[in-house]
Amino acid sequence: MRIANGKVFDGQCFRERDVVVEGQTFSSIEASGDIACGAGGAADTLDASGCYVIPGLIDVHFHGAMGHDFCDASDEGISAIAVYEASRGVTSICPTTMTLPEERLAPIVASVAAHEAAAGEAGIVGINMEGPYIAPDKVGAQNPAYVRSASIEEFGRLQQQAMGLIKLVDVAPEQPGNLEFIRQMSHDVRVSVAHTCTSYDDACAAFDAGARHMTHLFNAMPALHHREPGPIAAGAERNDVTAEIIADGVHIHPAMVRLAFALFGDDRMILISDSLRACGLGDGEYELGGQQFFVKGNRATIANGSLAGSVSDVMACMRTAVRTMCIPLTSAVKAATVNPARALGLDGKLGAIAPGYQADAVVLDRDLSIKHVVLRGKAIV
Repeated sequence: MRIANGKVFDGQCFRERDVVVEGQTFSSIEASGDIACGAGGAADTLDASGCYVIPGLIDVHFHGAMGHDFCDASDEGISAIAVYEASRGVTSICPTTMTLPEERLAPIVASVAAHEAAAGEAGIVGINMEGPYIAPDKVGAQNPAYVRSASIEEFGRLQQQAMGLIKLVDVAPEQPGNLEFIRQMSHDVRVSVAHTCTSYDDACAAFDAGARHMTHLFNAMPALHHREPGPIAAGAERNDVTAEIIADGVHIHPAMVRLAFALFGDDRMILISDSLRACGLGDGEYELGGQQFFVKGNRATIANGSLAGSVSDVMACMRTAVRTMCIPLTSAVKAATVNPARALGLDGKLGAIAPGYQADAVVLDRDLSIKHVVLRGKAIV
């Protein structure tokens, strides 16, 4: 296959290029028109004239879609979610758990680890363990009944059930024992400061101990303040800390999204969806981690009015970031491809259109609508 005549993202900017795919990998990137047609001729060519060609998107933080949630521990549900995500140009996914007891988390992570992606399904590249090692006063839509201090022993048992697939674990560093957990475990898993009441000093201590990530920046954490700068300022000062952000137009004001990109730089920002099972569906009442939530338009809330997550996929978030928040397209693409791949330790395999990388790509027209999706070397849209 070749993707011809498109503006191909090279990690920094767009260039007129043709992309050749052999099997499941990109084999070469050449100046447009330099690649001869193969035996299949036009049948093997996707015409990307006037379009952008970007790597397949990677969502490191989301819970579900199309009526299913990863916490259902259903193989059929995982498949339905993965098919939907792939159709939206999200070719690699990191299923995210909730704050639940160990006896419920174990079968959830085991079900994700056991799932084998079929044709047309986004590939599972990790598990994001959002709870339960969080602050009871910053639970958001998590269930406070199951919040607890971080446990090396419990995490080890869950990682064993997950067959080593847990790539992110969320921790509130100010909670008893959590800083020691970060110090002990940060060499084995990427630790994210999350759902926290932490001060600037405690956040700095967490980063000194090895935390390298921040979960949905601005949400479920202290705000920036000129005398109490908090965790956001602490993270911005560290060149090796990445920060997620939900650019769905609901969770964060556009000015704050722009501020986040200015503070952290577009090499460290990661667009996420934090999407719920209602993603891809309409208004109604749904379940999340044992609690009910309600969807009206693009807003999802629990009974007390707190935001419960989003109903947008990460492609929609990227589009919103560019169209309505004035984030440059190159920066938004990096935040949805290159940066999450690097955070998960997958750079060199995913997140770029370059020889040897897995052939996941999305062709977008000028208004950023999807024209084609290439998944593991096959056009699925």
